[in-house]
Amino acid sequence: MPQFMVAIHHPDDFDPAKETQATQADIRALNIEMREKGVRVFAGGLAPVAEAKAVRRRGDGLAVSDGPYMETKEHIGGFWILECANLDEAVAWGRRAAAACRANVEVRAFN
Repeated sequence: MPQFMVAIHHPDDFDPAKETQATQADIRALNIEMREKGVRVFAGGLAPVAEAKAVRRRGDGLAVSDGPYMETKEHIGGFWILECANLDEAVAWGRRAAAACRANVEVRAFN
């Protein structure tokens, strides 16, 4: 069955300690439902973006620096790997994830 990533995008100043109990309950309920429906392969939250390290190509070498690889105003804060019949089903879960997390999400298939 095809696998899809549903990635949660947070602003760089996101503080998970400020998530409301309602948000946390909605995310827990979504995780339970994903497991019960058999679509969830793996899920995980990521450490704060301030703790990230980026490895960038510099000419013929590599450079390691603090922060995320992309220099944007948001970053991936966590993700689910789901097994779904098709993209439409994955997007339906993505819509539920966006609602539960109160954040934008990206849905992308694995090749």
